[in-house]
Amino acid sequence: MERLSAQFMDAILIIGLIVGVLFLFFIFWFFSTWNRLVSLEENVNQSWANIDVLLKQRYDMLPNLEEIVKGYAKHEKDLFMEFAKARQAAAGALQNKDVKGVSAAESMMSGMMPRITAVAEAYPELKTDGNFLNIQKELVSLENQVADRREMYNQTTTSFNKQIQMIPVTFVASMKGCQRRDLFEVHGVEREAVRLSFT
Repeated sequence: MERLSAQFMDAILIIGLIVGVLFLFFIFWFFSTWNRLVSLEENVNQSWANIDVLLKQRYDMLPNLEEIVKGYAKHEKDLFMEFAKARQAAAGALQNKDVKGVSAAESMMSGMMPRITAVAEAYPELKTDGNFLNIQKELVSLENQVADRREMYNQTTTSFNKQIQMIPVTFVASMKGCQRRDLFEVHGVEREAVRLSFT
């Protein structure tokens, strides 16, 4: 009987050790998964912040472009009113960190830029205006940077979105309150960086 009791105690001890090791493994996995999700989420936030800075610079610069072109093309009031509305919508969405709203406004603005380009093409004096040329160069540079950072944002967002949907990570993600993030996509006529070429 004593031997049976000792074997029973040994079995309980072994089971206890196995359960303890499994529990410690689970705790380690849980915290490492949580920390990985935090890191992925912060990468998405940082990528968006990088886009935010560039878009704010561009939105601040666009009124200057608009004023210069307006000075030469006074009869294009409707176009400039539409452009101002699109710019305001974009700035508002950016301020609210609404990726879908920014994407929609960017799509609207990218559709309007060729129309502004066409207006500028009609005025040879405008194409030689020093301020206009400087703004044009800065906008082209910003557009290229936005395109690069949009790609980086979409990569980090896709990585995050994949992780929070994978089993068993999805259980930790739901406990953490992780939600799918929107990609930054520009739809419309132009799916590439806006080209402002007035030479």
